[in-house]
Amino acid sequence: MKKTNQPIVLILLIFTFFLNCKNDKKNTTEEPVTEMAEDIKFPSNVIDIVTRSMDFQSVDTIPSGWNNFKYQNLSNETHFFLLDKYPEGKTIEHTLKDVAPVFEKGMDLINEGKSEEGFAAFGELPEWFGDIVFSGGSGLISPKHTAITTLKLDPGYYIMECYVKMPNGKFHTLMGMAKPIIVTEENSGNNPPEATVNITLSGEEGISYDKGITKGKHIFSVFVKDQKPHENFIWHDINLVKLEDYADEKALETWMNWADPKGLITPVPNGVTFLGGVNDMPTGHTGYFYADLEPGKYAFISEVPNTKSKGLFKVFDVID
Repeated sequence: MKKTNQPIVLILLIFTFFLNCKNDKKNTTEEPVTEMAEDIKFPSNVIDIVTRSMDFQSVDTIPSGWNNFKYQNLSNETHFFLLDKYPEGKTIEHTLKDVAPVFEKGMDLINEGKSEEGFAAFGELPEWFGDIVFSGGSGLISPKHTAITTLKLDPGYYIMECYVKMPNGKFHTLMGMAKPIIVTEENSGNNPPEATVNITLSGEEGISYDKGITKGKHIFSVFVKDQKPHENFIWHDINLVKLEDYADEKALETWMNWADPKGLITPVPNGVTFLGGVNDMPTGHTGYFYADLEPGKYAFISEVPNTKSKGLFKVFDVID
């Protein structure tokens, strides 16, 4: 992970190779509402990613610039993908040699309830680990669901990874969910989509958006106004969640914190279905995700502790 002043996502990332307020409710009667046009279509020019078990099945090389990723989670576990841009000259082999032993030691201690010792162990990570750039990806996606995410990527060497945990506390990365991806100098020539709802993501101001959210197809833009490590060293991201009436919001908030031994682990809380989003990105970056919403109760939530008090857990209703 990055030193203590950087997101542990870094930690989980590289470890991945070795393997791991108040509930504001938007009042649509007080906000402008945009009716969805019937001709809104999801992109057809996509980079396909498929998970059938503990794997990422995809191409090995993609162009730089704007790309549409279609992530099909055909497995029985909740997953996401995150793209980590490595510093020049560093590869997954360096992760195995320089990082994996540190992560294994630290995460084992955390899972044993020795959080202070576990976080101290991460201080042994190499300095270059802090140069990894988390460059976006999908939000969490439930089994048998598909997430479509649009990202802009610079050329370089990336690792695609998922660090959700198995029931025994081991990260999915340990099970094979870490794949090198080369982003070439050749530009895709794609343009970003036109959003129907614009979301601003801020660690200081929380999650905000400019319209009431209706049923039907949507293209959400996510602008990262600022970025910072939270108490669990992870940056804020955004995940779209459908909540059944019996879903426990407190249980969901706790589950989103990986540093809790019961956090980010199978099974997810009852009554919760993850529908994608946009994973960690640096300040000033914008990503997009697509959704087709039925009437019901939903939320946007970040993968950090104490989301409600930070304004990073926003519940809203989609009405018929």
